[in-house]
Amino acid sequence: MNLVFFAGCAVLALVTGRPQDPATSDHEDLILSFNKKLLRSLEDQSILPNPSVHLALRLSTHHNLGMESAHLVRLKTELHKDLESSLSKQQPVTGLLALYTLALRSSCTDYNSLMLNQQPLIQHLKKQMELEKEHIATSHRPLTNYYQYSLGILALCSSGVRVSTHVSNKLVRAVEQGQTKHGVCDSIDTVAMAGMALQCLKDSPSMHDGTQLEEPLRSIKQKLLDSQREDGHMGNEFSTGLAVQALLAMGSQVSDCSAPMEALRVDVRKGTYHNPMAISQTLPALQARTYLHAKTAECRDEDNSLALGPKPPPKEPPGQTVTLQVEVNPGDGAPSIKTVEVPKGSSLHEALKLLQQHQEGFTFETETSLWGPFLSVVNGVRARQSDRSYWHLSSDGTSLSEGIQDYKIEKAQKITIKKTSY
Repeated sequence: MNLVFFAGCAVLALVTGRPQDPATSDHEDLILSFNKKLLRSLEDQSILPNPSVHLALRLSTHHNLGMESAHLVRLKTELHKDLESSLSKQQPVTGLLALYTLALRSSCTDYNSLMLNQQPLIQHLKKQMELEKEHIATSHRPLTNYYQYSLGILALCSSGVRVSTHVSNKLVRAVEQGQTKHGVCDSIDTVAMAGMALQCLKDSPSMHDGTQLEEPLRSIKQKLLDSQREDGHMGNEFSTGLAVQALLAMGSQVSDCSAPMEALRVDVRKGTYHNPMAISQTLPALQARTYLHAKTAECRDEDNSLALGPKPPPKEPPGQTVTLQVEVNPGDGAPSIKTVEVPKGSSLHEALKLLQQHQEGFTFETETSLWGPFLSVVNGVRARQSDRSYWHLSSDGTSLSEGIQDYKIEKAQKITIKKTSY
């Protein structure tokens, strides 16, 4: 596969001396503002550094090398220690370890010299993939999920490490048997990541016969194309960026992705993407770049013109309150409903904290993730990946596409929290 991707009409216009198209200029301005928004997220030192954010910044054509270097140091210290702790507790960290590897690769870091608990980083990733593969063999599903499994394959492949056919075949079989679903629908994020992983393998010099991957890749491409809605999104607003990345990685032209690209631009203008994780998956797509670019990173002659101005002042709360009903359905018992008044514009996380403070009979706990906090325990009932269960959130019957930290309460509504199996 040709790894020289579309670089944007703006660059071509500068080289040829032709006037820049207004639409192209608007696109470039949009990318710059979006890029700065992601860069601004690095200022929050209260949370673990996010390798997905670093990867997106490194894949960008615009850089602030000083801030990126500082973030790389945090990855190699704070996130590194967190991974060591998780590995010591034998916790599955396939996805996080894979993103860390890709982030280091995109920074041209010699990760072969990096040790996690006295073992090379890559050896840990290979071991995680073996554990995932064995779990599929015994339990017919990965230890984590096929999204993280695909990320693991992609990270190993991008690092020039030969991926065992036993490992890759498990992903091929999952695609063929429709096991990339979340509930009854295909998880477009998972399908997209599987596409990039298998495309990387197909292009790898260590792949003896890439033709065996052609049919799974065709199937993945068709699933992505079939997921496109009338508004251009593939899956939903938060899976479209990865879907576009996968299509480009699998050989689609930028012009073939015009509808989902425009949908992404519309969302950027509306401010849909404010979670750094969501931005990190969308920014590369807008620049017609994919995670596969990490394996060819050279880190030379990079643009270093991206600069942040003064931090904008925080928005004043409107001073209004709205009524929020929260229904908890534990799945095996009677639902309970509680009501609380919350400031308009509060996050759902803030609203649940207020409900816990003011209403007896409602408690909750969260766990951290790269997307922010997510519900793990509600009213003493735990939902967890090992049991293939989670807390499904909906507002007036419509599933939420954002997490509790990002979803804002702008009007009176009923939030339903239901324990769901998958």
